[in-house]
Amino acid sequence: MKGFLELLNLEIIDEEELKTISPLVFAYIGDALYEIYIRSYIVCKYKLKVNELHKISTEFVKASAQAKIVHALESELSEEEWKMVKKGRNQKSASTAKNASITDYKYATGFECLLGYLYLLRKTERIEEIISNAIKIIEKDGNCEV
Repeated sequence: MKGFLELLNLEIIDEEELKTISPLVFAYIGDALYEIYIRSYIVCKYKLKVNELHKISTEFVKASAQAKIVHALESELSEEEWKMVKKGRNQKSASTAKNASITDYKYATGFECLLGYLYLLRKTERIEEIISNAIKIIEKDGNCEV
């Protein structure tokens, strides 16, 4: 079965070509990707109304949670992956943190940058491994239970 990007007739982007893409573009894709994985997980785990599902998913996707995740996973990331986190973290963004510290916001952008980068490289297994670990990290805090 063909993957989504193949269905769009998009060629695989090689690592050299990826170097020309802004880290904020990776973060833009990574943000959407992480959100859909988390929403899918929450919908399958909890049988609740939408507003309750939203409250739970927020605990996973807010900037402080993503910053916590990226710090917890740092030792498990390859040198290349950590480099992408730092590129995303160091980008100047037109938007500002609404309910987070600027440091958490920057690390959250780095986390999203990493996910977007891996997505464009079609490293689905690695994405799923990272997100699975992210879920474990946030659930370990106990803030997500109903």
